[in-house]
Amino acid sequence: MLETVGLTADEGEVYRLLVATGTASAQDISGRSDLDVVTARLLLRALEHKGLASAAEDSPEWFTAVPPQVALMPRLQRHFDALEQTRAAVYELAETHRRSAWARSTGEAVEIITGAAALRQHLRQLQHGTDREMMWFVKAQYVAMSPESNEEEFEALDRGVLYRALYEQAYFDDPDAVDYVVKGVRAGEVARAVPLLPLRMAIADRSVAILPLAVSGTSRNPRELRAAVVRESSLLDALIALFEHHWEIGAPLRVTEEGQIGGAGTTDAASPVGEDRHLLSLMVAGMTDEAIAGQLRVSKRTVQRRIQGLMSLAGVATRMQLGWHAARRDWL
Repeated sequence: MLETVGLTADEGEVYRLLVATGTASAQDISGRSDLDVVTARLLLRALEHKGLASAAEDSPEWFTAVPPQVALMPRLQRHFDALEQTRAAVYELAETHRRSAWARSTGEAVEIITGAAALRQHLRQLQHGTDREMMWFVKAQYVAMSPESNEEEFEALDRGVLYRALYEQAYFDDPDAVDYVVKGVRAGEVARAVPLLPLRMAIADRSVAILPLAVSGTSRNPRELRAAVVRESSLLDALIALFEHHWEIGAPLRVTEEGQIGGAGTTDAASPVGEDRHLLSLMVAGMTDEAIAGQLRVSKRTVQRRIQGLMSLAGVATRMQLGWHAARRDWL
């Protein structure tokens, strides 16, 4: 086993005997092994040359073992470092091969990855490598990366990356959802809300997209999760267009100084103020009347009455029209 640290099999055997006896001569080693005296002496000298044994000053035929932690641990560490460098080089070669294969295979626009861990790692790497813009479709019930664990977003925001995030209505069923959105917007994220999103998706620098392929009724086993990595192609162009379409109709989500979804756009004389503005922002974010009532600490009936008042103020007949009107009049 000591061949890994540069010893031959015979040198390893002699070193073990020397460690066991503490001090020994070639005759002692020969008597404890199948080696003759001449060979044992040569092996002891070899161990001395390699720094694993030292000859006694007054008795040069007697040798003492250098402690293994002193003689072998540095060798083992050097071997480990070399192995790690080799491992990194192999991974780099594998990545180069994958990229070159991708470049040669222009007809393959989609790579399939399997497992929640692999998807999570790809999302982290995607954000680490983003230079300009991240575009997100955020649906309810995450499948790989929870909102609170996505520290890569805040690192990217600090680098000046633009984050545009679209949240669907069901996302706000999570009682902590508003806090996550507030934290992101305060850090620089630009957020909007829509009633429903067709899929989960992240697009980086308009050059690569990642989207889970899970559909209703499929297994929730994280090891069975499959996702598509879509690179530059007509399919990626379609995904970008899909994002921009939903972004155009989304209602902006702003954050007040008090840490609430609401906000401070340019207003007109007939615009709502105070808590009504906050209520309106929660409504266009897709929260239910019960959830809004819980946020505002009022009854559901009060929420419904005040929404009716906002509809009258805007001169519209439905909540959808109210949301559209509020977004266009900058009431949010």
